[in-house]
Amino acid sequence: MKSISILFSFLILGLSATAQTVFTKADTLRGSLNENRDWFDVLKYDIHVTPNFESKSIQGVVLWDAMVVKINKQLQIDLQQPLIIDQVIMIVNKKGLLKMDTLTFTRDGNIAIANPTTLFQIGDSFNLLIKYHGIPIEAVRPPWDGGWIWKKDTNGNPWISVSCQGLGASVWYPCKDIQSDEPDNGAVISIQLAKKDNIKAIANGSIYKEEKLLASDTTSFKWIVKNPINNYNIIPYIGDYVNWYEKYKGLKGDLDVNYWVLREDSVKARKQFTQVPQMIKAFEYWFGPYPFYEDGFKMIQSPHLGMEHQSAIAYGNKFANGYLGRDLSGSGWGLKWDFIIVHESGHEWFANNITTKDIADMWVHEGFTNYSETLFTEFYYGKEAGNEYSVGSRRTIRNDKPIIGQYGVNKEGSGDIYAKAGSMIHNIRHSMNNDNLFRSILIGLNKDFYHQTVTTQQIENYISNKSGINFSKVFDQYLRTIQIPVFSFQYDEKEQILTYQWKNCIAGFDMPLHFTYASKHFEFLPTDYQPQKRLIKITNFDTKTFAEEIKKQYYVEVIIE
Repeated sequence: MKSISILFSFLILGLSATAQTVFTKADTLRGSLNENRDWFDVLKYDIHVTPNFESKSIQGVVLWDAMVVKINKQLQIDLQQPLIIDQVIMIVNKKGLLKMDTLTFTRDGNIAIANPTTLFQIGDSFNLLIKYHGIPIEAVRPPWDGGWIWKKDTNGNPWISVSCQGLGASVWYPCKDIQSDEPDNGAVISIQLAKKDNIKAIANGSIYKEEKLLASDTTSFKWIVKNPINNYNIIPYIGDYVNWYEKYKGLKGDLDVNYWVLREDSVKARKQFTQVPQMIKAFEYWFGPYPFYEDGFKMIQSPHLGMEHQSAIAYGNKFANGYLGRDLSGSGWGLKWDFIIVHESGHEWFANNITTKDIADMWVHEGFTNYSETLFTEFYYGKEAGNEYSVGSRRTIRNDKPIIGQYGVNKEGSGDIYAKAGSMIHNIRHSMNNDNLFRSILIGLNKDFYHQTVTTQQIENYISNKSGINFSKVFDQYLRTIQIPVFSFQYDEKEQILTYQWKNCIAGFDMPLHFTYASKHFEFLPTDYQPQKRLIKITNFDTKTFAEEIKKQYYVEVIIE
């Protein structure tokens, strides 16, 4: 969701596609699995945090449950300044003997390097307890930048949350802040609030316990996540919330669907959120079962536009269809449904179920989820409507730089991870010319990579292998270059011969074309290295209409020679 600001930034001129970013040691420490990170696997986070609205500060304790996978070195803890680590304690259970060590550590910017005193063996486990406090970074324009959000509702009640995609979960709790290591056994989120505020704390997961702590005059709100979860998806929501729920009878049985909205907006929300079951129905058809039945599904009103927080979708679209009341595609279809409900929920399958190891491959999250908007439109309004929505979405594409970013430095590629990657998927679908096969691949991706972290190469290979078509050149063209391939053709009216080939493309580009013109189905297999010829016996063959039919199905340029 974070990069959706590119929908408007295309108005800014003068950006260079060749501009080089200089990366620092801090970028590498944040974005790579270095020797102080790769020797252990985080199994679970147990997070306890107490926010103070008046001082915009927090204090907390986080317990890691981890397993050793390599001979250990030092240990990297990610916690972004100005938050302060007070103490690091390692707890080891060796043959029934409990050992607790207070570890020495040094800070280096947004990380701490701790020094374990235990020499572990592969397969050993340990707990790491980290106490911390401070005034965390405050988000200025959430969700496009990260940090804590300290607002009030119209009744003057505190309304608090966090936005941290890209910036990282370490903006609010100490963790191993990299997408490739999700806590396999989920997380516990406990939020302590002063009782006088009379507000509630909501978080991810389905198990909810509210407990009044008499000794400290606070109330603890505890949520438990059973499934693996991205670090940046673990989020607190704090406010004057009211709740209602329903059972959705889905592909894996009854799914608990909960809604949490500000008291003042409950009437509007009840009307708008009737779209949630419609969304689940469409996406279970296209992608397979909702991936987190054990944790349920929640739609939670947030003090920002929206985000794909697993099992706890952030919603701030003002209870209007479209994107804040606008159709981003310009096709008209985008005003038939609520953009945030559809887009952010689509991420439950692509981003939360299937997660990329490195954010350089974020096209897997955003490209498939962008295309989920097309699939939702098609499911309820027909294939032509879906095509029109997809074509309209292309107007946001900038082609400023390649979609895939630089690995190992926590760096996304172009904002075209949305519409351009979605258009590439549209191309691939039509090149298959088999919607049943395409749907089975989408379902297969979510089944075969269930709750896994992946690389782009795994996704690319899977689609090529399952479709029986080698799409490697298509992926290279759209993900790794800014060239838009050109289908170049000329038509000899006398001989009725069409001469065509690919231009402005990488060597070997070979995307098949399937489309309909004049009620006839055409299949073209153009090459980039030599023109090909086709006899087309159609009376009053119109080259412009022919070109437009190609562009309805494919994001390519078409030139009539």
